[in-house]
Amino acid sequence: MSYLSQEKPLNDVQIDQINTLLDEVSIRQKRDFGNLSSDKKPDGTLITECDRWSDKTIVKALSKITKKEGVLSEEGSQIVPKSLAYWVVDPLDGTTNFSAGIPYWAISMARFVNGQPQTAFLDIPALQKRVFAIKGKGVWVNNKQITSEYRNKSESDCVSLCSRSVRVLQQKPETQFPGKIRLLGVSSLNMISVGLGQTLAALEATPKIWDLASAWLILSELNCSIKWLDQDPAKLVCGENMSAVNFPVLTANTEDYLNKLLPWAEALMEK
Repeated sequence: MSYLSQEKPLNDVQIDQINTLLDEVSIRQKRDFGNLSSDKKPDGTLITECDRWSDKTIVKALSKITKKEGVLSEEGSQIVPKSLAYWVVDPLDGTTNFSAGIPYWAISMARFVNGQPQTAFLDIPALQKRVFAIKGKGVWVNNKQITSEYRNKSESDCVSLCSRSVRVLQQKPETQFPGKIRLLGVSSLNMISVGLGQTLAALEATPKIWDLASAWLILSELNCSIKWLDQDPAKLVCGENMSAVNFPVLTANTEDYLNKLLPWAEALMEK
């Protein structure tokens, strides 16, 4: 896909409007948490009425805040928009947790320009934590800017796996896995746990573009190491349907630790 976009970054008014939107969606999700039944989508994943409401509310608001910019969303259109700048949204990442009464899920919104995320918002309603990133300018958690030094203070020796990557433990049974396993159940939060110093690394076997959009920019701005194990999300094609496209990824606190885990990730991909 060829980009010639000179789209401007979001201005302060737009950022404030999006934060107000996130406040609205977060309040509704916390109100519905534990009070809704779920349905199964054709791919076997869960969806609730809150997912649907959140998606419609976000898409409608973005069409007013950033006019003429398309939206690619897990619960809406999964086609890469034709607009030069567009949004990638997961209105409720972690529906299984949400439905099971586990207070750990996220709202993910990322604005893409030139094929890559330029601005990212990742809200964790139950923890009252909001992560915000701007390409080239850094990352903020609840309005306080953090740097890579934030994670370097951590003494964590944990590695976050998704439910589909946990089978990596079966690929090298003769070798001890280099870390304590954590399964958080939320793709975006699995990944940013590295940048926030909660884990040393994260391995995601089948994330979709809406799972990783915000985390991608947050990790990049915090100088985490990222290794795409198959397809590169920077090569999205306008008009492509992303419903069945996965972007397996390994991310780590340092390049050395990424290389330590890479044989495990490659073994997982071989199987």
